[in-house]
Amino acid sequence: MPRNGEHDYSATVVWTGNLGDGTKNYRAFSRDHEITCGVKPTIHGSADPAFLGNSSRYNPEEMLLSSLSACHMLWYLHLCSDSGITVSDYIDKATGIMIESENGSGHFKSVTLKPSIKIGVEDDAELAKSLHDKAHSFCFIANSVNFEVRCEPAIRNG
Repeated sequence: MPRNGEHDYSATVVWTGNLGDGTKNYRAFSRDHEITCGVKPTIHGSADPAFLGNSSRYNPEEMLLSSLSACHMLWYLHLCSDSGITVSDYIDKATGIMIESENGSGHFKSVTLKPSIKIGVEDDAELAKSLHDKAHSFCFIANSVNFEVRCEPAIRNG
């Protein structure tokens, strides 16, 4: 149970990319790693291919983008349910822009969520659209990042 609204999370990240010489030089190792959270299925991670990562594995930048999208969606669905809006389909094709600095570090400049949502035939599309602002203000992940997170929803009655 949460203590005073505080929730604890844990994850284990194990580097699996030692190709025999460890990190002897920048190209001597793989960026592959495994992420586990308790007994849930393993997430196979790596770096972005631009940083010598494995393109068939998830990279941290994709995971951040996915976390923002999923958190927003979960709040949105909650708020629609509370407001009498019936969502029958929700697909977000989120995008993000990361800026690499001259010294090799970097940061996200922005993320844009682009959810396409189908609601009930009789449901109020304007109310459904407005609930995105509230979802954004409640999103735990969006409230934890230091860059702009925009939302460009497309609502259709169906």
